[in-house]
Amino acid sequence: MTDLPLDGVTVVALEQAVAAPLATRHLADLGARVIKLERIGEGDFARNYDRAVDGMASHFVWLNRGKESIALDLKSPDGVAVARRLVESADVFVQNSAPGAAARLGLDPDALAAADPTLIAASITGYGDDGPYRDRKAYDLLIQAETGLVSLTGTPDTASKTGVPSSDIAAGLYLAQSILAALFRQARSGRGAVLNVSMFDATAEWIGHPMYIQMHTGRQVARHGLGHASIVPYDAYPTADGRLLIGVQNDRGWRSLMAEVLGRPDVADDPRFASNTDRVAHRTECDDAVAAETARFAGTDLAARLDAAGVPSAVVNDIAGLVNHPQLSARDRWRTVQTPIGPVQGLLPPMGFADVELPMGDVPALGAHSRSLLAELGYDAAASERLVADGVIGV
Repeated sequence: MTDLPLDGVTVVALEQAVAAPLATRHLADLGARVIKLERIGEGDFARNYDRAVDGMASHFVWLNRGKESIALDLKSPDGVAVARRLVESADVFVQNSAPGAAARLGLDPDALAAADPTLIAASITGYGDDGPYRDRKAYDLLIQAETGLVSLTGTPDTASKTGVPSSDIAAGLYLAQSILAALFRQARSGRGAVLNVSMFDATAEWIGHPMYIQMHTGRQVARHGLGHASIVPYDAYPTADGRLLIGVQNDRGWRSLMAEVLGRPDVADDPRFASNTDRVAHRTECDDAVAAETARFAGTDLAARLDAAGVPSAVVNDIAGLVNHPQLSARDRWRTVQTPIGPVQGLLPPMGFADVELPMGDVPALGAHSRSLLAELGYDAAASERLVADGVIGV
């Protein structure tokens, strides 16, 4: 045993795209053994989204390190038999197939859990396992649209999806959290679980305060670009050489910003801006007053003044700014990850344990572990090669 939290836990995953692979990658980061069931030839279709990482797909490299890959034909009885034997040896089964697809393949989560009451059978669906939307296609952007997330994102003139697959990520995180809770209960009672996290439910939960505003006031929260719908000033403001985001959380922060940092106590005392409610009501005038003063300063000088006064600020970075961010390098967050075509850099998992560094295992080639997994299941070399020759197993 190691000090990794999930050492000794085995996960078998019939997964593709983003949501379920994100959940299982976090389990792998925490020390679980994750065995990924993939189609022969194509594999997880996220393998082919792009060729941005030295010829590999960026999504796949991000989401699938630390896993083992077995390629098999789940439309053949022999392929299903291999998959079921893998599940029988596992603690957790994860799937995000289309509704009913896993059952048609002989890997119905309810049936697997009924056969093994200790198994945790976890599914990600688009809209849940019942209801009128159960069988609808449910890609990330579609869910962002149906939940109204796009209505909150973008500029006043243009709705927009988020720049990362938020609905996929939300569902994947909730599934990982649910599996951890089920493992805790399993350790105490021996009971397994049947779990379902829908992308729609996960994203609806993330809508949060705009949903409550709508229900209790009948008002749709407006889009404000980088601005905050309920707090002013909270936006990117011009500097002499660019822009700086400034966020004021309360009236004390407002006075610190205007009187101490920007030298305009008269603006701080303007009755139009006396409280956050007043500032929101006079958003344009308040933002204009702040912008007129911030534009006098270079960005680094203004950031230093804001820091000294305890007023929150941030540089509006692009992704190159993140990659080269001094906080990542100063905290030694980068590690080397091995892939089928050589090493790449990746960020340490965000879950930090003081006593052990979480692993960042290899990104597997399609079917890289097919033969070794068959051997573990008791198939001798001749039987394994017959399965390969018959097209049941890919290597």
